[in-house]
Order: sequence, then C-alpha cells, then structure tokens
Amino acid sequence: MSIYVGNLSYSVTEDDLSKVFSEYGSVTRVQLPTDRETGRARGFGFVEMESSAAEEAAIQALDGAEWMGRVMKVNKARPREEKGTRSGGWGKNNSGYSRGGY
Repeated sequence: MSIYVGNLSYSVTEDDLSKVFSEYGSVTRVQLPTDRETGRARGFGFVEMESSAAEEAAIQALDGAEWMGRVMKVNKARPREEKGTRSGGWGKNNSGYSRGGY
C-alpha cells in the first residue's frame, strides 16, 4: 500500500518526508513527483512503509497536521485513473471527415 501526502511545501525533499514518516515505522520508499516543464515539486508525494500498521499510524497522526507552514492531507493512495478518450468535440468522425457545421 502507498500513502498519499498532499498540500506539501514546494521546498520539501524526499529526506524531509522520510524523516517525518519514520517516526511511525520503517519507510521503504518516498516519491515526490516534479513538474515536467519546470522540474519543481508538485506539492504532493507518496510514501510506502514496511507494515500496514505503521502506515495506518502515520495516516492517523499526520492527516491534518501542520508541517512546514502547511496543513498536510494524508490518506491511502488510490490507484491512478486512466484518462479516457474524449467523445464528440472537433475531432474526425468515423468517416474521416471533420465536423463542419457551417
């Protein structure tokens, strides 16, 4: 299981996050996604811990806690949703022609 950690300061590092969560058990992985264009942290991350008991303890203790000037949102991470295709719009229809409408 993975833990989602939101509303993080943009200056937080993986080491910072690991230290905070290690108070509740052994941290096995920390991931802080970055913006593709700027390389800057996106303000959220994911933490994996050695046991589900440690994860639950961390979630209970840290959700809503203030850290680095922000109130953290901490909960179980949900699987990433796949982006579906758009229907309608201005694309080509099945015949290969664009929608006109003039």
